[in-house]
Amino acid sequence: MDNTKNNSAKFAFLYLLSLVALGFVSVNVGQIIFQLINKYIVDILSQNNAAFSSDILKFAIASLVIATPTYYFCNKFIYGSLYKGELDKESGVRKWLTYLIIFIAFLVMIGSLIAILVNFLNGALTTQIILKSLTTLVISGIVFSFYFYDIRREKTADYKDKIIKIYFFASLAVIVLTFVASLFIVESPQVARNRQIDQRVLSNFNELDNNLSNYYQIYKKLPADFSALKAEYKYISDDLLKNPKTQEMFTYQVKGDREYELCATFLTDASANIQNKDMAYYYDTRWPHGIGYQCLTQKVQIFNKDGSLVEPVPAVPFR
Repeated sequence: MDNTKNNSAKFAFLYLLSLVALGFVSVNVGQIIFQLINKYIVDILSQNNAAFSSDILKFAIASLVIATPTYYFCNKFIYGSLYKGELDKESGVRKWLTYLIIFIAFLVMIGSLIAILVNFLNGALTTQIILKSLTTLVISGIVFSFYFYDIRREKTADYKDKIIKIYFFASLAVIVLTFVASLFIVESPQVARNRQIDQRVLSNFNELDNNLSNYYQIYKKLPADFSALKAEYKYISDDLLKNPKTQEMFTYQVKGDREYELCATFLTDASANIQNKDMAYYYDTRWPHGIGYQCLTQKVQIFNKDGSLVEPVPAVPFR
């Protein structure tokens, strides 16, 4: 008896791994296309998931890099086994898991069509929604049609099916093109690192602002320098007072009754972060800055007698 034809556990593992990898590939190809749509097609009526997200894009790119080789490796082994006759085309494992993939793809197609119709009835059938729905519909349709054809074809052993080859190479081309397109809009690792360093600087600025506000509430004036502030708050360390990248001490200067200035060197432009909602941190909006050595003017936060906040004047880079 040929045990290879009955090695259902091995092929169940390969089909399940292929299914998981297919899920990552198809979903994240869609996510990259979604982010391209979000970046280049701005629609004021599209409120949910309509903003470009660098974090989602990076996860999608990483998923494609890992999941794509996994998917094609599994399929190469599966279809190689079918060709050699090691996996029977009537195998229960093959039929059940292939129909599972077809079922999931069909559900996604139905969901996409329902979403299009619901948005149409709500009067919100915007360009973004149409393109995203069509993207989901096309991807799920390709998956559905491929596996539906695969499960219905008559010959597998000793027969190289040209349609299967066309699907494989065409889908790989789509994945590669999508991946290449993503590289034009994703920030480089160095830019991401620089942005995180600037966020550390602004986090320190914000903590210093809190301490300066507390100091002002007590003494009704700002401290003359960092030494006076450290004397009042012993927990303030030198690390809070310097740039984590350059190790240069921040410059502090009193500009008025409540007004002060903090200076440091920045590696990114805050306006670029604010344009992307996932990067629009509170620090960037309160401490807008350019690239290079910047002096940011701010007013300490104080409270009225009723407990309401007296709004500070937003910081402005000193050019």
